[in-house]
Amino acid sequence: MSYFSEREEGERPRENEDIGEAAWGGIQALIRAAIENGSFGASYPETCPDGRGPVGTDEAGLWQAMRAEITRLSEQPWFGPPDEPPRTLDILDMIEFCWRCIGKPARGSYHSYFGHYHLTFDIDAGRADFADSVNRIFRRNGLAYELTEDGRIERLAPPVLRETLAASRFRTPDPELDRMLETARRKFLDPDESVRRESLEALWDAWERVKTLGSGADKKAQIAALLDATAGSCSPLFREALEREARELTWIGNNLQIRHSEMTQERLADGTHVDYLFQRLFSLIFAILRANGWS
Repeated sequence: MSYFSEREEGERPRENEDIGEAAWGGIQALIRAAIENGSFGASYPETCPDGRGPVGTDEAGLWQAMRAEITRLSEQPWFGPPDEPPRTLDILDMIEFCWRCIGKPARGSYHSYFGHYHLTFDIDAGRADFADSVNRIFRRNGLAYELTEDGRIERLAPPVLRETLAASRFRTPDPELDRMLETARRKFLDPDESVRRESLEALWDAWERVKTLGSGADKKAQIAALLDATAGSCSPLFREALEREARELTWIGNNLQIRHSEMTQERLADGTHVDYLFQRLFSLIFAILRANGWS
């Protein structure tokens, strides 16, 4: 569901990576509601004393399991003040955990002695409803995350690269290269910045392998053939630009802390630097692959 403001003005840019007070408060409320209506009884049921099945959520059991898997949490987070959110990565882990445990409850027979209904659960419907609610919070707060239909949180790539990455399917003559490119793509979409940094190493390793796909006796001739095919015969200035870019990106991979970790190499200081360099090299690789029919 979209809101009137979104239909009139468009969606808010999805650029924020830190979950703040407002978004965290909404996530807390969503989890509390799911506890109270018994949705987590699909995995952690409070059972009827007469043994007739689930009647709600075993909140203590849910918390014990969550704390065992998300070890930085020290108290039940759905009761804490919204102005003191946990780490963003812990919140994202919580969301994935909740998606695995939730189901959509349906009331069955009424047990008049205890005053409760016995519940059954539609797991797929519960997960889909939960994902819709979480993604609406992400969207309305401009958060660069999406809870996918298989329960994984993915970071949304910068807008200029988002559609290309989402649609990328690598079909080069080299299955190992396809694997390296997919590894780089997957790591770049990870919410954890340390994993995104690893995506650069995977992408630069893939770049060195891409250079060998062209025809020729050595790597220099092979990359030249690939750049020729990418530029075409009618664009000599663009061909020169491609060659300068290829040389510069090779220099970056050898001199910044991407493929190697020597003391003389400079570490990237910020996540935006990771985004910039990934976008720059991926765009060149993607252009080469498309020109040769490999994507």
